[in-house]
Amino acid sequence: MKRVISLLVLFVFSFSLLTINVKATEVTTSAMGTVLYCVDNNSVLYGKNENVKMKMASTTKLMTALLTMEYAEKHNNPIVTFKKSMIEEGSSMYLKVNEKVTLKDLCVGMLLPSGNDAATASAIKIAGSKEKFAELMNKKAKQIGMENTNFVTPSGLDDDNHFSTPYDMALLMKECSENKEFMKICGSKSMTVSFVSPKDKIVTYQNHNRLLSLYENCIGGKTGYTESAGRCLVTIAKKNGITLIAVTLGDKNDWKDHINLYDYGFSKVKTKVFKEETLVQQLVGGVKDKTNIKLKEKVFILNNKSDKIERKLFLSPFAYCPIKKGDKAGVINYYRNGKLLEKNIIKYQEDIEYKETEKSFWDFIKELFNG
Repeated sequence: MKRVISLLVLFVFSFSLLTINVKATEVTTSAMGTVLYCVDNNSVLYGKNENVKMKMASTTKLMTALLTMEYAEKHNNPIVTFKKSMIEEGSSMYLKVNEKVTLKDLCVGMLLPSGNDAATASAIKIAGSKEKFAELMNKKAKQIGMENTNFVTPSGLDDDNHFSTPYDMALLMKECSENKEFMKICGSKSMTVSFVSPKDKIVTYQNHNRLLSLYENCIGGKTGYTESAGRCLVTIAKKNGITLIAVTLGDKNDWKDHINLYDYGFSKVKTKVFKEETLVQQLVGGVKDKTNIKLKEKVFILNNKSDKIERKLFLSPFAYCPIKKGDKAGVINYYRNGKLLEKNIIKYQEDIEYKETEKSFWDFIKELFNG
């Protein structure tokens, strides 16, 4: 009888462990719509109503700020004079009529304190009106592949025809992540804006995105809220060379849900990482005897446990000068399970001039092999 009871206890204990392990590989959220998107292989790791059209509130400002940043970079960061027509209800960076700031500083106002005034000011400065700016927003959305999105307002204030999907918002965040200055702003916990006018006005704005403090791997994102849309959150996180994007729309517990999504995603995605390294190539006839060629870190997603990623490097032991920056130095081939996956050209990263010398080619070869 004791043996039977012992076996029964062991069975129950084993089943409990099994149940715990199963739960560790699952994820749920309280959101109306959710997506966990892997940037590195463009895959959806988890979805719930990810293609259903919903209101997205101030996460809209990701698009407004992206267009603003691109315009500012193209037009030497114009100065904006705040006018009465730019006043907007709701969250604000507290601009006053006739105050002057740059377009890039309006991006700070949009992405950190979620200023509706900043979004409207940018829209009117760039396109002349909110309606014309919405046309630019929708044009950009099509370019990105946001097939189930329609923008009406630059700020995200409610409108029946203003909607997106969790999946489309992930595509937008991916597009934003490719702009370094954009990411510097939306990844900052606080930023200070020095006004053009009045010159003595300096304001430090705090980022509403608490995930930057709650989750160490979060590198940016945007919050949003209206009564009808509920709490909306788009974030991006990076860990061990992997970049994931989480989107929740209509979520009462978004901070916790995003952390759970990322924990799930980073545990699920396996990678092969070729770390950053420096190659040294000997030179013939140059003002330098050698040159360094830096290879950036390369990350590949594994499809399964048996997946093998290999690398073959083709680089000559020496090169003849002169050499121009950007010239081809060699090739790196990456193979997945023996099949060519990717081919990259290795380029020289500096100019190296020719230097006249009395030494012959064979003299150089002797020196090279004699150490």
